[in-house]
Amino acid sequence: MTINEFNFAGKKAIVRVDFNVPLDENGRITDDTRIRGALPTLKKILADGGATIIMSHMGKPKGKVNPKLSLGQIREAVEKALGVPVAFAPDCAKAADAAKALKMGEALLLENLRYYPEEEGKPVGIEKTDPAYDEAKKDMKASQKEFAKTLASYADCYVMDAFGTAHRKHASTAVIADYFDADNKMLGLLMEKEVEAVDNVLSNIKRPFVAIMGGSKVSSKIGIIENLLGKVDKLILCGGMTYTFMKAHGGEIGNSIVELDKLDVALGVEELAKKNGVELVLGEDSVVADSFSNDAKTQVCPSNAIPAGWEGLDAGPITREKFAAAIKGAKTILWNGPAGVFEFDNFTAGSKAVADAIAQATAEGAFSLIGGGDSVACINKFGLADQVSYISTGGGALLEAIEGKELPGIAAIKGK
Repeated sequence: MTINEFNFAGKKAIVRVDFNVPLDENGRITDDTRIRGALPTLKKILADGGATIIMSHMGKPKGKVNPKLSLGQIREAVEKALGVPVAFAPDCAKAADAAKALKMGEALLLENLRYYPEEEGKPVGIEKTDPAYDEAKKDMKASQKEFAKTLASYADCYVMDAFGTAHRKHASTAVIADYFDADNKMLGLLMEKEVEAVDNVLSNIKRPFVAIMGGSKVSSKIGIIENLLGKVDKLILCGGMTYTFMKAHGGEIGNSIVELDKLDVALGVEELAKKNGVELVLGEDSVVADSFSNDAKTQVCPSNAIPAGWEGLDAGPITREKFAAAIKGAKTILWNGPAGVFEFDNFTAGSKAVADAIAQATAEGAFSLIGGGDSVACINKFGLADQVSYISTGGGALLEAIEGKELPGIAAIKGK
């Protein structure tokens, strides 16, 4: 069943969204991309004459109540965006009365799902090395099913629209689907767009295909990097991982972030790129600082000759030109991870150069997919969101999908 084929009139739909939005110290939303992304699905349910029960997680409360991670902080913003009154249930597992009282055309927002360890299905307070862990995990899986059953009991149908968590087999993203038949569970409009966008990148590749991978650690991206080396024509590696590659060749990187236990991995990536005929693009120069601060003293130096006491925080001018040149003329582009510490205004130039080059290539006909919280924040910060083809709401889910892994949140709907 697809969401466009389904008529929600007279039905209550429980919708898993990803409202794990960034908040400032006062609990105000600093980027509402994820809320806006869920609106088409939520509005379709209401427009059909149905009611919607909205559920999400926020942050990592690890199975405990944490007021700083309460979804109650964003209720007003959701209400304003949705255009109808949004009630709030302060306990997601004890919301039966609130769900029952819900009238057609109304919305109910549940409290943070991850206040309950059953959502993630992981035993709390016991290490994996503990002999009792396996038994605790088995008990937790049973509890997870009960938790999912409770959530399912609030509604007539289930909509999975949280691509950002589709790679996790959590109670609300996958297990809950077991309590609805095939005609009453479906992917939301956002999920359908996300799946189509990934398919465009992987199955409908127009060349040259350029991928830009940023971030601090090679280890967190190695699976996707290796997978991409079998698909792309050019791979730009930027951000903090640059210095692991520099160090692997004996370079001096000062205080720059580095994974000393991954130097052989970096050399292996270079070897695989060479074997596959992929142009691997690394930063030649860096903007370095004498401290991790926006107001630090800076200088530009080669990425493999950074003085002691200094650390690389952004791509240098030669690197920015090199990245832009590598992106120019691309027909398929994937960007995940910034080229520098873009949160500091004085270290945005590298990420801005990448964003500008992607926007230019998109204007010339490229399909550009931007994914991952930091990359999305970059695009929004630079005001270029409307100049790329698609902005994904998922970070880990996007990477795992591109890595070729089956996402539990999608498999649960499709009955796999």
